Amino acid sequence: MAFINLAKKEISFKIVYYGPALGGKTTNLEQIHRAIDAQARGDLTIISTHQDRTLFFDFLPLHSEIIRGFISKFQLYTVPGQPMYNETRKLVLRHVDGIVFVADSQWEKMAENADSFRNMQENLVENGLNLERIPYVLQFNKRDLPNVAPVHYMDFLLNRGPRRVPVFESIAIECRGVFEALNMAARMVLAAFIREKRLPSVALPQELCVEEEKRG
Repeated sequence: MAFINLAKKEISFKIVYYGPALGGKTTNLEQIHRAIDAQARGDLTIISTHQDRTLFFDFLPLHSEIIRGFISKFQLYTVPGQPMYNETRKLVLRHVDGIVFVADSQWEKMAENADSFRNMQENLVENGLNLERIPYVLQFNKRDLPNVAPVHYMDFLLNRGPRRVPVFESIAIECRGVFEALNMAARMVLAAFIREKRLPSVALPQELCVEEEKRG
């Protein structure tokens, strides 16, 4: 649920990176935070547990005044992947506007991917939310490893049902596919907000956030 600050003329949107443990969620946020201009982003905050971490920061996209008269801001969060931290995952999903589900492409991780996706749906329901109404994308990470499942198999496993969502292959440690997934998730979140509030339609740019190398 977007937070609207009338005093600052600012709208904050929350995007959560969800997925199994060690699948690449943390690497995604670290890469994004490192690549975005320091003047446009907040500090990267890390909450460490015994075996896992939750990260978050906020940033202004390149085109911050897409919604007329308001500055748009995105808050990015990860959830801990370990099952023992489910209450934390549930808490992080509160008031979420969009999701990037980061799946581990290794064959032996397929069951964990499916369990994590199912867990995400259950936690959304406990927060009074429905995945069918939330913008989200799928990111198939670690495509550089030798024992990866084919994309069509992972798509069949995680992208089923009447609603099909965008899929991105990635190698997060090299920042490949990271910004493509984020840009699409951000565009979907903004489009959903504009539809929900019945605001005048606008042409959303293909890229709302971009790496420093591409910017230069």
